[in-house]
Amino acid sequence: MPDHAQRRRALAGVGLLLLVGSASLLGPGCAARGPHHGLAPPGESIPTEKGDPPRGGVPASDMSGEATWYGDRHHGRLTANGETFDMHAFTAAHRTLPFNTIVRVLDHDTRRSVVVRINDRGPRRKRRVIDLSRAAAQELELVQRGVARVSLEVLSWGDGARYRDGRKIVPKRSR
Repeated sequence: MPDHAQRRRALAGVGLLLLVGSASLLGPGCAARGPHHGLAPPGESIPTEKGDPPRGGVPASDMSGEATWYGDRHHGRLTANGETFDMHAFTAAHRTLPFNTIVRVLDHDTRRSVVVRINDRGPRRKRRVIDLSRAAAQELELVQRGVARVSLEVLSWGDGARYRDGRKIVPKRSR
């Protein structure tokens, strides 16, 4: 089993690969169609591109605000998508993003960022937009502070899959 440092390096490599791959797909014509960086202007929704899973747009208010973290008390319990929560994995809870969406979280104060996968629902408080696992919070140096001002950037939209008895259940797409 890989140690914590090996897992961090592997996830960082995946994040870099996703970033480089998505940047190469944008090409020079992206300015005419609007921003593709995952952050919507205030009061607008992120547009749905052809081929993206249906999501009805994500309000810009769900893409910036406060981040917190959760860990010890929830470690080993089931998340909203049916996975077992691992506070050492780079995962997060968001109210509306589809499960398995890959998100970059940028801390406004420290300018540090971390890439996480959405596998849970939350946070419950209104101004908060994301709850990070302990591992992700440590990358942002958030554990001691508890709360940080952040922006979210969707790198890859998830399939919305849930898990039951360790098996992946992908929702059927509506026609």
